[in-house]
Order: sequence, then C-alpha cells, then structure tokens
Amino acid sequence: MENPKEGRNVRCNVRVQSGILARLSLSALAAGAVLIAGNTATTAQVNQINTTPTFTKDIAPILQAKCQECHRPGQIAPMSLLTYEQVRPWAKAIRQRVVQRTMPPWFIDKTVGIQHFANDNSLSDQQIATIEKWVDDGSPMGNPKDLPAPKVFEDDGGWRLTKVFGREPDMVINGPLYTMKAHNQDQWYRPVTDINLTEPRWVRAVEMRPATPAGRKIFHHILANLYQDETNAPEALVHVDLGPNGANAGGGPASAGLLMEWAIGKNYDIYRENAGKLLMPGAKIRWEYHVHAAGEQITDHPQLGVYFYPKGYVPKYRTYLTAFGATSSVGARLDIPPNSIAESQGFHVLKASARLENFQPHMHLRGKAMAIEAILPDGTTRTLSYVNNFTFNWMTNYIYADDAAPVLPKGTIIHVTAWYDNTKAHASNPDPDQWVGYGDRTVDEMGHAWVNVTYISQEDYDKWAAAHKKRPGMNQTTALAQQPSVTGRSQ
Repeated sequence: MENPKEGRNVRCNVRVQSGILARLSLSALAAGAVLIAGNTATTAQVNQINTTPTFTKDIAPILQAKCQECHRPGQIAPMSLLTYEQVRPWAKAIRQRVVQRTMPPWFIDKTVGIQHFANDNSLSDQQIATIEKWVDDGSPMGNPKDLPAPKVFEDDGGWRLTKVFGREPDMVINGPLYTMKAHNQDQWYRPVTDINLTEPRWVRAVEMRPATPAGRKIFHHILANLYQDETNAPEALVHVDLGPNGANAGGGPASAGLLMEWAIGKNYDIYRENAGKLLMPGAKIRWEYHVHAAGEQITDHPQLGVYFYPKGYVPKYRTYLTAFGATSSVGARLDIPPNSIAESQGFHVLKASARLENFQPHMHLRGKAMAIEAILPDGTTRTLSYVNNFTFNWMTNYIYADDAAPVLPKGTIIHVTAWYDNTKAHASNPDPDQWVGYGDRTVDEMGHAWVNVTYISQEDYDKWAAAHKKRPGMNQTTALAQQPSVTGRSQ
C-alpha cells in the first residue's frame, strides 16, 4: 500500500477518518465540510513557481497527459484543448475547475484510505499550482519551439483494449437498436441477446461502449446481465464455496450475475492474469439501457467486446462484478426530505476471502459522497476509499493498483455509506423542494458501489497473509491492503 515512511501517516489518518465517517455531521456536510481536502493549491506551492509558466513549455504537456483524451474533436468534452488558440479563451474556467478539483474527473479524497490507483488521472498539487499561476500571470503562450509534439490518439472507432492485447475482441455482442426522442422522460429497455457459444469459455477481459459517439448523449448506463445454466459447468482451479446463491446475495442465477456495466468513466474490465469470468453454451445477455433525452432524436445500441483466454485454459480464480448497496438489504429504502441532507448505509458479509479490485460509486443527482469500509472479523474498521465530491456526470471507476488492492478475510463486513444533498447548495440538484426516494429515474436516487470481487480460498488467504506479515513494520490490518498473487485492472 505504501512505503514505510508514508505508511505510519496513512494508517494513522485512516483510523482518524474512519471515526470521522462514523460520526459525520450532516449539517457539516450541508455546509460543505466534506469537500475534497486541498481544494486550492497552497500559496506556498504557487510561490515556489518563481517564473511565469508558459503554455508551450508548461501547460501543453499537462493538457496532453490529463485532458486531451476527452477535450478534442468528436469526443464527449464540450471544447477542444489541443492548441493555444483553443485553450486561451477558456483559461479562467480551466483554472477554476482544476483548483476546485472538478477536472479532471477524479473525486477520491486524497487524505483518506488507499491512494494508489492503476488509472489515476488526477492532477498533482504542483500541476494545479502551475496552471493557477499561468492564468494569474496572463496565460502567455511562450516560445513555439517549446511545444511538445502533438499527442497521437488511437483510432476513435477502435476498441481501447486492442492496444492492450494486440488484437480485436474475439467476440462482439451487439445489443438491439434503440431510438430516443429529442424530448422525453427517462426510458428503460431490457432486450435479450443470444451469445451463441458452443463450448464453455473463460473470459480474460470485456469492453463495452455505445456504437456511436452520439449514443453517449442518451445512455446514462448500460448493463449486460449474464443468464446461463451452470449445471456441470467447469470450475476455476481454486474452488470457493459461496453458498446456494453464489455471489448474488439477493438470489437469482447462482454464479452468472452481471458481466459488465458501462457508464461515462467506466469502459472495460481486465481480469487478473489468473482470474476471469465464465461463459457457457446457451448463455444470453439481458441488457438494461437507461436512456435519457438529449434534445435531438438519436438511435444507437451498445457493443460488448469479449477477449477470451486460450481454449483449454482454466484460471485459478473467478471474479464477480458486485453491487454493494448503501441501502438496507431488505428493500432499497431511501427517505430524503426537501432541503435536507440524508445518509444511507449498507452492510455485506464476504462469504469467502477475497480481493477487491476497484471502487466505483453510483448515485444520481443528489449524490454527494460515498465511503467504503472493511469491518474485519476482529472488529477493526478500515476505510478503503472515500469519494467526498461525487459528480453525477462522471461515474468514475477507481482501480486499485496491484500493490494496493485490499485483500480481506472471510467474514469481513463491507460497509458502504452514501450521503445525499437535497439542498440548493448542491449544483446538480434539479429541485430541492421535492422529496426524493429510491428509484431508477435520474430524478430519483440510489446508492451502491460497483466492485469487482475476486474470491480466493481460505488456504490461499492464509498463505498470502502469513507472507505479507513478515514484511518489516507490517501488521494484519495493513497487510490487508497488500498485493496477492494476481494482477489485472478495470476501467
């Protein structure tokens, strides 16, 4: 999780913050007390920059690394930031967004819990200070000779994982077309598509996307639920008993569950090198499109690209995409009165030892913050991650780095807490005078964390924990955040 010098500070802070989260004052939340720590670059950081930064030498490299993937023609951002001429009119707005840490869309509190992520796209304090001083000093262009070479982007029509695996997906599953009117209430469409497999296959990675860029304007999220008969299905090399309902505490297919979820900020899952998902002959995808109007009529559909392990390969572990709710397990109960702050909690017991691969909060327009904690069998509580400035337009997926993903023993309780701001102070709130309850519409509310869970055997966990406790300065609690013998990522 961290080096020995950093570890003492991080562990102390986690213990303090865990207590704070348990006692968090709702009035303090309403007053903005849980906004991300360090919302502005410090005066000292700005003063450390003795000379005026220029666009060509200092700003363009930051934009290339952190912004231009979205801020370019044909992508989802509202303006292009490829050239000085394009950037200069937006300089003050850019300063405001980066100082407030609303752009790039990375909303993890950097003072709480795990801080090492495989897909961290946030700006450093130094980068923020550089942008702040550049704007304050008049946003000069600088010497054109200092410009870095233009960034080269992958073909916008291609699959992102092509560059990872060196090939197109082994299978592409297309959902049926859906047409959304220019002006309409939210709609849901749940068609079923055959996968057309003739033999069991283990999945190495999946990627989902709207088929066209226009589709991103109307799809809030897309779910690909997997329905299949697993009678006599092959097992992973390590058998993990998850009970009669498998990984789905709410019932349903014992081991199928959700294959993939797409939203802005979540595009693909790459499973650990010795972990994956199973597809069976006769399997079907039951899609769920959540569609909202975009001011123009748009027709589109989702595409799901699947990368298989080689035929005959059997992974050691099986991974399940799990929704850890921040509401009661007996019905989804939310009561958010008008002009108020509300809190909901959910508790989920791990049926076997497991590694949590990521943290992806999911709420709607009143969503304000979400924390995920692990209550260990010995009673120790450990905050894993805390998003304290949730932004509805970005369902950002925070992928734990290989040396930081938490490995937890059987019986650990996953505790998810969500906070909702139904006041006029919350920018995305459409009407603070309305009561809000649980529901699928964007104007309703919900709260859960999408987490890829890789279950491991008790024997594997015991061996792993023993090996990690031998590290200098390590104890059982901190060892839980260290790396097991699996690697992978998702986004």
